Amino acid sequence: MTQDFADWLIGMLNQRNLTQKELAAMVEVTPAAVNAWTNGRSVPRYAKIASIAEALGVAVEDAVNRRPPESSSSELEWVFQKAPEDGSRIGGNAAAYAFAANLEVLAREATQNSLDERHLEDRPVTSRFVLHELTGSHLNRFLSALRWDSIEQHLRKAADGRQKAGRVLLDGLNELDRTGRLVLLRIDDYNASGLTGPEYGDGRFARVVRRTLDSGKAEAQGGSYGLGKAALWATSRFGLVLVNSTLSEKQDGRHERRMAGRLELPWHTLDSEEFAGPAWFGAADHERSNAARSWWADGATTESLYLERNDPSPGTSFLVVGAYDGTGDTEELEEMQAQLTLGIASNFWASMVGGAQAGPMLRASVASWRNGVAVSPERYIDPHSHEPARSRAVKAFLDGSTTSELTSREDVLQASVQLKLPSRKQSGRGTAQPAQFHDAVLLVTPTLETDAKPDHISYMRANRMVVKNKRVSDLPLGHRRFQAVLLAGLATGNSGPDALEAEQFLRTAEPPDHNDWTSTEDLTATYVRGARQCILNFKKAAEQEIRDLLKDQEEENDADEGPQILRDLLTLGTPKKTRTQGFPVVHAVSGEVASNGAWQLRVTVKLPEREEPWVLSPIARFVVRSGVNIPVEWAGMLVPEQACELTRNGNLRFQEGARRGVFRGVTDMSSHPVAADMSCIEVDLPRAKEIVE
Repeated sequence: MTQDFADWLIGMLNQRNLTQKELAAMVEVTPAAVNAWTNGRSVPRYAKIASIAEALGVAVEDAVNRRPPESSSSELEWVFQKAPEDGSRIGGNAAAYAFAANLEVLAREATQNSLDERHLEDRPVTSRFVLHELTGSHLNRFLSALRWDSIEQHLRKAADGRQKAGRVLLDGLNELDRTGRLVLLRIDDYNASGLTGPEYGDGRFARVVRRTLDSGKAEAQGGSYGLGKAALWATSRFGLVLVNSTLSEKQDGRHERRMAGRLELPWHTLDSEEFAGPAWFGAADHERSNAARSWWADGATTESLYLERNDPSPGTSFLVVGAYDGTGDTEELEEMQAQLTLGIASNFWASMVGGAQAGPMLRASVASWRNGVAVSPERYIDPHSHEPARSRAVKAFLDGSTTSELTSREDVLQASVQLKLPSRKQSGRGTAQPAQFHDAVLLVTPTLETDAKPDHISYMRANRMVVKNKRVSDLPLGHRRFQAVLLAGLATGNSGPDALEAEQFLRTAEPPDHNDWTSTEDLTATYVRGARQCILNFKKAAEQEIRDLLKDQEEENDADEGPQILRDLLTLGTPKKTRTQGFPVVHAVSGEVASNGAWQLRVTVKLPEREEPWVLSPIARFVVRSGVNIPVEWAGMLVPEQACELTRNGNLRFQEGARRGVFRGVTDMSSHPVAADMSCIEVDLPRAKEIVE
């Protein structure tokens, strides 16, 4: 305790820039007495500690408990990192360019980080996204609290139109000057760990606020590159993010309102002085030159920076200053809110599903405000509204109510898919781990006829974030429309060694975007040759299991139709359809936008083997970033080119036994939702509702 007080007093003297002699005069003791306190030889009595607290301008409780005091806004400043003397320059944080600077990506990365930091496992993480547009006096008060005057000159010097980061800054400054409008995006999580750890040493705070490409996460967590946090800075027009954290474990005797700010700029000069780019907002660190520490804020400061937290649960609030969507597709609050909702719902619907055996991992909401007034109140995202079929499948698994056959639209089939886990490469610490196997869980359930994208499989592991959605190919003809979910690793509910090893294996197989299981440098460096093939085989086995399940269900349905003689009588002369594995698919599309603005396409179709001719009604669709792709009309009739002909209804009939066909078509400009040269196009091949003659 004696040494604790000595350390605290030395730190406070440095922070207040006071000498021991000056403190002795202020508290009316001899310099020798102060020297004894700082050397740990003695501790003052309570009355004298109260005098010391008054002299230092801190609360008595802070002195008694040997904890840092709250810092007032007048003590805060921006400290810019000086450029290295070797003349090297960095044109911005490269990690910020690992992802697209859009709100969907930000929602995915921020929510994954929150899930990875879940504090109490029996409670979900609550993630709240709040857009807040400031204008007028509200904007001026915020900029004043942010010390905008001290960073604006750096921003303008760094806004060099010859560099990518500089052009973004320049556009942001021009937009602020032109509109007098600033959008803040606040992202809160509750029941999370918070930014624990020391100021500069290893810990969550340093990894998020001070370091780049430092993940430090456990092997079962989602992130592994330390890149996800960069999405926060990438979606700020100014590369500026503030944080306020409630810690799950105390740091320096405190746990509430740990605040800091970081500004990411490229190299620039100001008043003939060179700056590396990054800057930190906080209390000046008198023990280190040119450094600012995080500070323990008072209530007034958190409110002035729009970072007050309304729940004592641990977690962190991030404030993205000048939030925007880098694609340029969304600018208004309502549009931005829709993009955030889509990013959360499409990636974390399974995390938000709860059941009898396990509750939801996540609760997420989105709201928008304008100058302190709610434009759209907080709304929690319902996974069953966004993904009804797949959410039903996960809930049935959590409830233990999956079935062995599909007898209704609510049934969920469950099967097992084996993942071979390759051996790790031998290290200096021991021999390589022997290969083993992990049983993943496959869920299949019927979906509605109105489902825009049926027959897909979703891959996921530990926190049930969707790694990838993929359409399953070569399905049985006439199969039920379905959705499938593949749960691997800890998502299976198994926490044994094989599940943990599967988590590690699949984690190394995810690229920075966490959007697939594939070959990565980490995979190659960690596992023996053949690891990539294990992943390919795993995904192929999952799709084949779906085909087998659908085939079995189709055969069972046929058996329920009664005796063959009765079925033959009921066909009334309708030609018998031949069962086949698969359906026609687009093998290749080539084309260009003509001078009149229409798409001219040449489409090659791959046809499964079948005795009867295929009759198809091709549809062209403009591809959109979110929602359902938009169909457009054909201009005139399609033109058969190889192994096909037009029917009297304008459909394409492909020759019996043909395995490949080609046709051409031109889109109707009047049906285009946007100009063709601003779009991507796809072609689908639904079967025509036409009797084969």
